[in-house]
Amino acid sequence: MEARRHSALKDAIRSIPDYPKPGIIFRDITTLLSDPRAFRRAVDSLVHPFAGGRIDQVAGIEARGFILGGAVAHQLSSGFVPIRKKGKLPHKTVSTAYALEYGTDEIEIHVDAIRPGDRVILVDDLIATGGTATAAVNLLRQLGAEVVAACFVIDLPEIGGAQRLRDLGVTVRTLMEFEGH
Repeated sequence: MEARRHSALKDAIRSIPDYPKPGIIFRDITTLLSDPRAFRRAVDSLVHPFAGGRIDQVAGIEARGFILGGAVAHQLSSGFVPIRKKGKLPHKTVSTAYALEYGTDEIEIHVDAIRPGDRVILVDDLIATGGTATAAVNLLRQLGAEVVAACFVIDLPEIGGAQRLRDLGVTVRTLMEFEGH
């Protein structure tokens, strides 16, 4: 039953070849989000392992992580914390830089978004290299969070990001895998 459910979710993902550059297949979840049944299934599947447990906050990575994370937080009766690109949050923040393929970027979180000991789930749409997710885990831990898990709709296992998170001691939950980049 679970395999059939995830197959239907996979069918709801649009694949766009040669975007954002030649040789890359972009996995577009906007088609999943616009399908009410697929969106509900995805959120329910992300929530299921944590239902009935104590999750204080769900942290979502800009921007698709906001959509999924907000829905997951609602279902778990948890708070929601946005992790944003540098310069987008209005209050005092803590930030961290991380490596990109060509250069660096920074993400940040409000300094008062997490209380020490908060049990937090990190949510985003896709895990590829794991650079942003690793930076997000580091920010959450810097504020004293216990990162219970990192959850993604899609894993690109050949790129190794999920393993990078596991190497940090983070449980990784994904709903499906796609080959390639």
